[in-house]
Amino acid sequence: MLQKIYDETADHMKKSIEAMKKEFLTLRTGKVSTAIVDHIKVDYYGVPTPLNQVASITSLDATTLAINPWEKNMLPEIEKAIQQANIGVNPNNDGDFIKLFFPPMTTEQREQIVKQAKAMAEKAKVAVRNVRKDANNKIKRMEKEKEISEDEAKRAHDKIQKLTDEHIEQIDKALKSKEADILRV
Repeated sequence: MLQKIYDETADHMKKSIEAMKKEFLTLRTGKVSTAIVDHIKVDYYGVPTPLNQVASITSLDATTLAINPWEKNMLPEIEKAIQQANIGVNPNNDGDFIKLFFPPMTTEQREQIVKQAKAMAEKAKVAVRNVRKDANNKIKRMEKEKEISEDEAKRAHDKIQKLTDEHIEQIDKALKSKEADILRV
């Protein structure tokens, strides 16, 4: 029974880290990423559809994205969706595809993005700690109902704390790596 709690706890903590890393992809670094436009939805014949399902998105260089729609009549809709998404650039439509030119980031912008990354990391740490709290509550309940002894409960709490520490360390490493990417000129 305790092993099941350990496995579930580790799994939930891992998912918190994966969610944070996915959020990190939306942050701009020195090199522009196609993930910046992942959240944009385009009106595709009345249905809000993710941009990457109506067009191919490629990174031409460190500051330019090209969006090539599969249907040319979607160009105005894509252009409108990008403007509404307010990602800090205006789309350049040349009739065949749309280019997004991202200006080089200033030091202030980089510092702001680092703050966003730190907030995302903190949110992930809170999620990990909440998973720890749930696991500890299950263990306490098992001890109270005499399913496990006091010593087993103590060992179980220690193991849960060890898992928590490991996952918090992974979050810190991922944040440090992301900070380095953002601050690299």
